[in-house]
This record gives sequence, C-alpha cells and structure tokens, in this order.
Amino acid sequence: MPQVLEFKLPDLGEGLTEAEIVRWLVEVGDVVAIDQPVVEVETAKAMVEVPCPYGGVVTARFGEEGTELPVGSPLLTVAVGAASAHEAPAVSGAGGAASGAASDSAEETSGNVLVGYGTGAAVARRRRIRPGAPGAGPSGPAAVAGTGAAAASLVAEPVVEVGPAAESPVRAAGPVPVISPLVRRLARENGLDLRELTGSGPDGLILRSDVEQAVRDAASVPVRAPEPVAAASSAAGERVPLRGVRGAVADKLSRSRREIPDATCWVDADATELMAARAAMNRSAGPPVPVLALLARICTAALARFPELNSTVDMANREIVRLPGVHLGFAAQTERGLVVPVVRDAHTRSVDALSTELARLTGAAREGKLTPADLTGGTFTLNNYGVFGVDGSTPIINHPEAAMLGVGRIVPKPWVHEGELAVRKVVQLSLTFDHRVCDGGTAGGFLRYVADCVEQPATLLRAL
Repeated sequence: MPQVLEFKLPDLGEGLTEAEIVRWLVEVGDVVAIDQPVVEVETAKAMVEVPCPYGGVVTARFGEEGTELPVGSPLLTVAVGAASAHEAPAVSGAGGAASGAASDSAEETSGNVLVGYGTGAAVARRRRIRPGAPGAGPSGPAAVAGTGAAAASLVAEPVVEVGPAAESPVRAAGPVPVISPLVRRLARENGLDLRELTGSGPDGLILRSDVEQAVRDAASVPVRAPEPVAAASSAAGERVPLRGVRGAVADKLSRSRREIPDATCWVDADATELMAARAAMNRSAGPPVPVLALLARICTAALARFPELNSTVDMANREIVRLPGVHLGFAAQTERGLVVPVVRDAHTRSVDALSTELARLTGAAREGKLTPADLTGGTFTLNNYGVFGVDGSTPIINHPEAAMLGVGRIVPKPWVHEGELAVRKVVQLSLTFDHRVCDGGTAGGFLRYVADCVEQPATLLRAL
C-alpha cells in the first residue's frame, strides 16, 4: 500500500529562516520523481529550486505563490508507491519499466541532500490520518480533491516526517525544536536556554523572533505599544516591507555597524599604467580582461602580505581568526538589489581564471540564479562603486569579514607625473577595516601596496 509522506521546507543553509514561494512546478495529482524540483522559492540570498526527496503522486500543496513560509513548515505531501496506479508513464524508465523513483519504499529518500533533511535514514511515523477524522487538515480528503479515486484512497495511509524538521516540540521527549543555526547562535550569545522557550512556529518551532523577544524580556526593556495612526497618515508615504534581499541587507549592515568598530582610510592613485596594461592584455588572444579581475588579483596579492585583513573576530572566545584562504566577494547591483557573490579560493586563481569566474557569477546574479553557496563564505569584499559614477565612499564591512576595499571611477585628472603636470587616469581607493584585527599601520600598508600595484602593475610580479 502507498504511504503519504510529508515534505517540509528544508533549511537552505546559512541560517535562513524563511522563504517565499515564487512558483509551483507541480500540481496536485502530478507524478514526481526523486530529486525532481517541485517549487521555486526566493530566500534572502537567492532564488532556489527545491527538489523533492520522494517519488510518487502529489496529494497536497501548502501555500500559494507569494506566501512566505518558515523553515520546517510543510511544502507538500507525496503518496509514495502510488504512481504506477495513477500515472505510471510519467516516471517510466528506459525500456518502459517503472522508475524506482515512483515505487521506493517509505524508508528510501533521495541521495541529493539539502540542509534540513537527510538521506538513507529510516523515517519516523508521525500519526495515522483517517478520512473524516477530527483534525484531518490539508493532508485529508479536501487536499486531494480532483486527483481521482486512486489518489483519494491515499488519505488513510500514515503521514511520516523526515529530517530535523520532525523533531518533537516536547522538551522532555527529544531535541529542542530549532532548525536554524542562526537561532541557536543568537540564543547562545545571549545566554538563553532554548528549552525554556515556547516556539511560535509550526509544531512549536522556535523562530528568531522568539529568541529576540526573550532577549528583550530578559533585559526588562519595555515594548512600546504602537501609537495610534491618524487615518490620513496612510497617504503621507509608502510603506515598503523589509523582506527578501532588501531585508537581509538591512539586517547585515545594521549588525556590521552595531558590532564592528570600523575605520576608513583612502588614497588617490594614478591608474594610467594599469589601464595601459589591461589594453595590452586585451589585444592578445583570449577573452577580454575586466578591470575588476585586475583589482581582484591585486587584492589577493595584498592579502598575502597583510593576512590580518583576511580574518574574522570571535568575540565569544576573544580571538581573531586568520583565515587560510581568500574567498573574495564583490558587490553586484541587480534588479533584486545588492548582492555579493563570492569567488572561491581567489588566491589560487590567475587573472584569466578570475575573469572567467567573475563573468559567471555576474551573469548568474543578473539572471537571479545565484545559489546560497555563491553568496556566502566570503572573507574579504571588493566594492567597485565607480560604476555608479562616483569617486569615493566609506564602505560598510560585510559582516563577519574584517575589511572591504572600495574603488571609485577611473577618470582623467590633472596629476603631477615625473615632476610635470599631466592629465592622468586617477582613481580613489578606500579601505574600511575592523580596528579590532589591526591598527592603522597595517591598514595603511595594505592600501599603499594596492595603490602601488595600480600605479605600477609590474609590482605584482614580485607576488607571483
């Protein structure tokens, strides 16, 4: 007999606590294969297609397009083992044999894993739902209406849960119902015992808002009631929700300003020779080299000399953690807002390899196809705000990194060159750094080395 399995929104990584349903890729009654994408969601990091770990008939979907769901809430239910009786050709394999994706047992799941549900482990039965039984919710008869007799007969089978989302909300019976590592860390940093909290999420899931409220209560900070708003005030301005990418940026920048004692230094540099070197490189065979790739290579060389700036601060243990590799983030403006894709192991890449990876990530950013992995794990950020036609800025550090290099526009300006006044291509460079990891001497040395490489690209040969 088929079994109805409940698939919950998994943890998509990096402490993301919710996602918005952008587009359903399956309908109730459809037959799905193991690892088939079933829904497209938007997190604060990226657009993600979520694959289903089961094969079978979709018996219910939870949430309309545009709905925001917390991690751990149900996405859909799938009747495993029912596809052959319902719509076998959709999952048939080579030679017409039914695919194992549609006939796997309840204990078999996908080998393709997202954070939040496992693979190969036996799943736990939750409860048996019978037609007409009290409390039969979306998994009951109403949820499978229109799927035919074969699908309608599935509601009498057990519903099971998988992965960490199935943790019991009862404190004494099992683990604390927390999925997000961000929530655990927030509680740990504030000395809270999660077992003493009551979650407001589905099945008692403890959310970030629950921890933040507990912190406010512990500090005895009075929560001000909302003030009455005049009826005419709604016409005074537009209220835009801080959610998705915009909300994530707001949270991260606020945390950076709150936690990091930053300082900024800057210098003007003559980029004439750098632009000439780029022009010479682009006259040779191969794809064109962008200025950003040259600046990225300069950054990795500078970080090799000043590793203090490729670090993070662990205040819980009162330690500076100097990181072994450079994962270089770069700011990119897209229709969805500002994102910071990350070039992994940038310190091991040549200028050509950096150009290729920068082009790939930029294209994915513009198309909204960056994955959470593409947007996390950076150790240093390069911000080329010169593309907006501005000369200078004081960048906000991308927490929990220790520094960010800002680059203004490269424009012709009067400049004293070899003792004579000349028109040269000049750029302003600014470095914002965490004053906990180093003093001004180190920051100034880093910035001066970057400026020297911009003015005399041959300086880079010493770092090769």
